[in-house]
Amino acid sequence: MKCKILHESRNRIRVHIAGKKPTMEQADLLEEYLLSVSGIDEAKVYDRTGDIVVIYREDRDKVISVLSGFSFDMPCLSDMEVNHTSRELAHEYSEKIVMTVVRRGLKRLLVPPPIRHVISIYNSIEYLVRGIKCLLSGKIEVSVLDATAIGASLLRGDFDTASVVMFMLRIGDILDEWTHKKSVDDLARTMSLNVDNVWLKTESGEEVLVRVANVKPDDVVVVRTGGMIPLDGKVCAGEAMVNQASLTGESLPVAKRNGSMVYAGTVIDEGEIEIIVEKSAGTGRYDRIVKMIEESEKLKSDTETRAMHLADSLVPYMFLGSGITYLLTRNVTKALSLLMVDFSCALKLAMPISVLSAMREASKHGITVKGGKFLEILANADTFVFDKTGTLTHSRPHVYDVVTFNNEDEIEMLRLAACLEEHYPHSIANAVVEEAKSRGIDHEEKHSKVEYIVAHGISSSIDGKKAVIGSYHFVFEDEGCVVKKEDKTRFDALPDHYSHLYLAIGGVLSAVILIEDPLRENASEILDDLHRLGIDKLVMMTGDSERTAKAIAAEVGVDEYHSEVLPDDKARFIRQEHDEGRTVVMIGDGVNDSPALSEADCGIAVSTGAAIAREVADITITADDLKELVVLKILSDRLQERIERNYRTIISFNGLLILLGVLGIIPPATGALLHNSSTIAISLYSMTGLLTKDDTARMMIPSILPGTYDLKG
Repeated sequence: MKCKILHESRNRIRVHIAGKKPTMEQADLLEEYLLSVSGIDEAKVYDRTGDIVVIYREDRDKVISVLSGFSFDMPCLSDMEVNHTSRELAHEYSEKIVMTVVRRGLKRLLVPPPIRHVISIYNSIEYLVRGIKCLLSGKIEVSVLDATAIGASLLRGDFDTASVVMFMLRIGDILDEWTHKKSVDDLARTMSLNVDNVWLKTESGEEVLVRVANVKPDDVVVVRTGGMIPLDGKVCAGEAMVNQASLTGESLPVAKRNGSMVYAGTVIDEGEIEIIVEKSAGTGRYDRIVKMIEESEKLKSDTETRAMHLADSLVPYMFLGSGITYLLTRNVTKALSLLMVDFSCALKLAMPISVLSAMREASKHGITVKGGKFLEILANADTFVFDKTGTLTHSRPHVYDVVTFNNEDEIEMLRLAACLEEHYPHSIANAVVEEAKSRGIDHEEKHSKVEYIVAHGISSSIDGKKAVIGSYHFVFEDEGCVVKKEDKTRFDALPDHYSHLYLAIGGVLSAVILIEDPLRENASEILDDLHRLGIDKLVMMTGDSERTAKAIAAEVGVDEYHSEVLPDDKARFIRQEHDEGRTVVMIGDGVNDSPALSEADCGIAVSTGAAIAREVADITITADDLKELVVLKILSDRLQERIERNYRTIISFNGLLILLGVLGIIPPATGALLHNSSTIAISLYSMTGLLTKDDTARMMIPSILPGTYDLKG
């Protein structure tokens, strides 16, 4: 591709594409390709001008080589999928604005005044009907203000004022819609279903783990308890209770059996089903995410809700003020000035955009938030409850050793354990599967149907013998398995500082897998930061023994810990905290955490954990580093600051416009112009980031120092 360098600065270059300008699709493809090149941090392709801006790290020659060597015929581009960029949206709305301005200009220049007046009367019908409908529904809102202002101007014969007001309202509506859609679009493009692999059933009946991208329509996939349904399809075997909250908002799981339709992104609470795939990966996913975001906007914070109610409640007073102004001054223009300015537009646009922007900013840090309500809860929270495994400890624990009993072979026991555990996503199960993989152990399906018992373990059978794997309570107390006398001494000598996974075959202990589950390196620093940010009670809950839990609690620095707990115990503790008037946030990653995640005021799930945990949770974070919790807390605090600041600015500025209009300093059209301009300005400000560059830099070190937050509203 031939390019001409237009401008260069340090680590930034702007070039112009020689020849034909790229189409929107080609611009998206080129942009995606450049972003996939290592060393290029940012790339922007302007299809209308044919310019490209690239921000890179160090190697300028590499950037030049990539640009000069690029061609839209490159084979690698055929596998590159680009969907739903904001380019088309920007084109659509910029063209709407341009055409609106051009039409008005031509009308003023070419159309005689009498015809313009008729056009103004015709255009006013839309606003008058909208206002009448609002009145008939028993409400007095902004549409009534607009209709009154336009109608009064027309009755006075002031067609120019009515035309200007309608023009400004039209431009404002376009900008409002564009700003809101862009916020939703930006957020949707950062989210995904987070399903990488699925169990594909072959023609021979064998289950094979494959990439979800390789699944095609008419393939059969198997999903079990705690698993997320990866693709749309129809149940062809089995029965399950499916949580469809993300799709339909239903709080209770729905029974799915042979012939039932199931949808990507929903989660199995209990059971096992086989699904005939109807839609391949990616189909309809973006639309579903957009639907989820739009649904999440209904989960408004109390601050947002108060602002909305205030905006609507002020409208009748605007009419009252207009009436009083006319009675005192007998000046219609001054009276109309009050109707040209209202608080509702800015409040109703800026508040949701502030929340959507914060959600989008959170997503850039690996955090998915399902509604503004939960950000406000985080800002007001005083209790954080942590699950231990996969949360305070690393999301990828590893196998330290496999201790065999009953004369069993170590390789065979690890093979069987991996064969059982790979069906259910959990950090401990993943550790077993990874250990088998690292040792080069193939584990073909040798067992019968597996059954998962939440918070306990897995039961199946092999060669006619019952095989169970799980906790001590499950294997020895629930299942009644025993340790042979000759193995008792070795069993009692197992080290306590590792997590133990027990495997028994035919009622006899066959192996204990020792799992090393170390704390995250910065866990104690992160908890200190949460304390500094106002969280006064940090609690750890774990199924581990009292001895192990006590040691970990002391090391990480929680205020309180509970050991040997079951799922109901976690939920019960949260209810007790609620009874004491505390606002509780729960952080977990497993199927056994889902009751507590649901019970908490705000549930936060680790993204690498069980799908049901992610589904039930209100917020999802990546498992790489707990610093996301600190980011989330700072974002939520600053969002509340921004909403309050926007509220004060909107009330004071629009109040000033009303005063200037009543005093006759500015005419109604100017008031409408300034009002709409301020609404757009506040909305654009609300889309800016809440975290500063200094914050981002501090996030790279183990702890954020106290007293250096420099809150940005």
